[in-house]
Amino acid sequence: MESPTDYVIRFILDTNWQNIPTDVQHQSKRCLLDTLGALLAGTETPVGGLMSGIATAQFNGNDATIFVSGSRVSASGAALANGFAGNALDIDDGYRLIKGHPGACVLPAVLAAGEMVSSCSGKQFLTALVVGYEIGIRSGLIRHAQYETYHSSGSWGALAGAAAAGKIMGLDSTTLRNALGTAEYHAPISPMMKGIAKPSMVKDSIGWGAMVAVMSVLMAQKGFTGIEPLFDDTPKAEWCDMLGHAYEILNLYFKPYAACRWAQPAIAGALKIIKDHKISPEEIIRIQVRTFTEATTLSCSPPKDTEQAQYNLSFPLAAALVDGEVGPKQVMPPRIYNDQILRLADKIDAEVSEAFDRAFPEKACAEVIIHTTSGAGFSSGTIEARWEPPADPPSDVDLEEKFNWLVTPVLGVEQSRKLCALIWRLDECDNVETLVDLCVKRL
Repeated sequence: MESPTDYVIRFILDTNWQNIPTDVQHQSKRCLLDTLGALLAGTETPVGGLMSGIATAQFNGNDATIFVSGSRVSASGAALANGFAGNALDIDDGYRLIKGHPGACVLPAVLAAGEMVSSCSGKQFLTALVVGYEIGIRSGLIRHAQYETYHSSGSWGALAGAAAAGKIMGLDSTTLRNALGTAEYHAPISPMMKGIAKPSMVKDSIGWGAMVAVMSVLMAQKGFTGIEPLFDDTPKAEWCDMLGHAYEILNLYFKPYAACRWAQPAIAGALKIIKDHKISPEEIIRIQVRTFTEATTLSCSPPKDTEQAQYNLSFPLAAALVDGEVGPKQVMPPRIYNDQILRLADKIDAEVSEAFDRAFPEKACAEVIIHTTSGAGFSSGTIEARWEPPADPPSDVDLEEKFNWLVTPVLGVEQSRKLCALIWRLDECDNVETLVDLCVKRL
């Protein structure tokens, strides 16, 4: 009888562009557009620049490219730097039940592997991306079932990246098994709530997980042996059995705001109220946020850096009310020190709703009540974040607008437009060289 691990490896090896359903093929392009946009914008953050410099200094080589500087380093170094950039703004996609970010874990490894294999076509690239998402989500479900402590995306993202990179690099079943086992063993099982209690550049350990993914593939190629991967430990057989039948990449949420997803239901509720009732920020005297426990653990203190601005409940909500958006500009200096935003943020209080607690993590809900100078109070009602599946997926146009909003300040209008157009037709390309080239800033 075939074991879950055997089945997972067979799925990785047997999946090709032709046997991926059409809607999943299209979703892979949407995911690439969204995750790459987050990555490119993330290169402009303090941690993006810092890790680019460290990787350039410490990971000598000529295998792969750090975005957007164009520096050439080893494949593992590129995965490390691009991984940190991918999650630097916390505006990358996520999957509700694993409370983490598949795209930012997978894409840096796929990019590195795609550059190491000169013959990597657009179809192979996108196929590996799909494989990485599907393996990552299953790995995340199993990881969270094994450990009570809520841990970071890198813990299961390392397996996702190893599966995707191994797919591109043509590993056989034995080598792939060792790569996955090595990635599981060396993955960063990091205490996520400590990173929320004290926001810092460690974020979701995605950069480290991406580096582990690529290193595990390279080590396995040289004969390094790993443990038996975690798939045989699954408490629910269907998590693995449904690979190739149910594609979880279709059930992602996308993020319109550069902030922790836990804060985004409240942002959506507040924006709904001021739109429906034509309220200005100056009229607001108090904002109540009722939400689930995890969201209330986010800080409501004035942020001192971009990480504190993202892992915050009151600041991004106030920024959204003042600026109408929460993007790179809002969560980086000097905007994080803006007096109007900080004064409004000081009027926000959060409390736990037992009903919303019971619904989490399947649903992440909030209710916002805005009290105004007129003495009136306005409620959002129960609300989820924007772009939450299955009821509210972003359109292709929504994702294009988000991509251009993030990438144009980094690469310019023309280069961003070309890159966006290329992504939609990447499956027609014989190689991914042009994709990489368009992700490098031109002087």
